Amino acid sequence: MALISKKKIPFKISPGLRRYLKEQEREVVVPIRYSDLLRYDNSIALYDNWGDDTLWETVFYPQSDMESIHHNLKKIYSVLKAAGDISVMDHLFVDRVDVCVYGNTQPFRIRIVNKINDNFDYFYVKNADASRIYGLELEHLLSPNRISYMVDQETLIEEHIAGIPGDQFIKHHLEDSRLNEIRLAKEFVKFNERCFVRLLGDMHSSNFVIDITPDFEEIHYRIRAIDFDQQSYEGRKAVYMPQYFKPNNPIIEIGLRHMTPETVRQYQKEERSLIATRIKTSRYVIKELLDAMQNDVISTQENVELLRNELAEHYKNKVFLKCETMGQILKNSLKTALIKKS
Repeated sequence: MALISKKKIPFKISPGLRRYLKEQEREVVVPIRYSDLLRYDNSIALYDNWGDDTLWETVFYPQSDMESIHHNLKKIYSVLKAAGDISVMDHLFVDRVDVCVYGNTQPFRIRIVNKINDNFDYFYVKNADASRIYGLELEHLLSPNRISYMVDQETLIEEHIAGIPGDQFIKHHLEDSRLNEIRLAKEFVKFNERCFVRLLGDMHSSNFVIDITPDFEEIHYRIRAIDFDQQSYEGRKAVYMPQYFKPNNPIIEIGLRHMTPETVRQYQKEERSLIATRIKTSRYVIKELLDAMQNDVISTQENVELLRNELAEHYKNKVFLKCETMGQILKNSLKTALIKKS
C-alpha cells in the first residue's frame, strides 16, 4: 500500500498563484469567509441513514448571527452556480451547516435546499491551501471534468462533486448484477494514469467518487477525485498511483480478471493522448499555471528530491534530476504525455 509520509503541511497562496487566480477570474469577493463560520456556539454529531457517525457535526449559530450568515451563504451559492444572479435566492434556504471535525483543515459543508421542489445541493467553505488550489485547477484543465471554485483572500469556496463515494461503491455496488466490470476496470486504469501524470496523490477509495451514467444497454463509469490536498506534495511515486492503495483492491481485482497487460498499456496510452490534447488546447493557461507553480514552495525539499529521483528512474530520463521544485517536476511529468511512443 502507498503510505503518506506525514501530516500534510498547508501552504499559503503565493503572489504568483494569486496573480493567476485573478487573471482566470477565480479570485472573487464573497460576503462571508471561513473565519465567519467559526462563530457557531453549539454542534451535534451528524449520522447517516444507517445510524453511523459521519464524523461531521451540524453547527448552530447565535440567533443574532444566523440570519445574516444564511443570507450570505445563499449569495455565495448564487455566485458559484448562477454568476451572481441573486434572483435564484428567492427559492433557496440553508438547511444545514456542517463542519468536518476530523479533517486537517476542518472544512464547512453547506446544504442548500430549493423550497419549491425540495431539491438540494452542497458547497464547501475551506481555508485556502495552495496545494489544493493547484489540484483543483489541474483537474479543471487536464481531466474530463470541469470544476467550479473561487477564492477570496484565504477562503476557498468549492462546488460539491456528485457521485457515489468510492468506499460506498465498493461496499454496496460491486455485487450488482448490472455492474459492467470491464468498463469499470477500464475507467480505473485511466483514472490511475491521470493521477500519475498530473501528480495527484492519496487517491484511496474515500477520496474519489464514481459517477454512473446509463447509456442504452450499457453503463458508463467515471471516477472523479474529490480531495486535492495531496497535489504534488509527497515524495514517493506510488502515492500518485491509486493502484497501490489497499482500499482500492476490490476494483483492482476486477481489472486483473478482465484485462491483460497489453490491454492496460493500451488504455494508458489512450489516457495520455487525451491529456496531451487538453494540454495543447489550453497551452497558454497551463503555461501560466506552471510558471506560478515552478516558483512556488508546495512541498518539502526532502519530498522534491525523493520524487525527482524516483521519476527519473521510472521514465529513464535524467531531466527530472535537475528539478528543484514540485512545479518543475510536474512540468516534466506532463511533457511525458506529449511524447508519442510506439
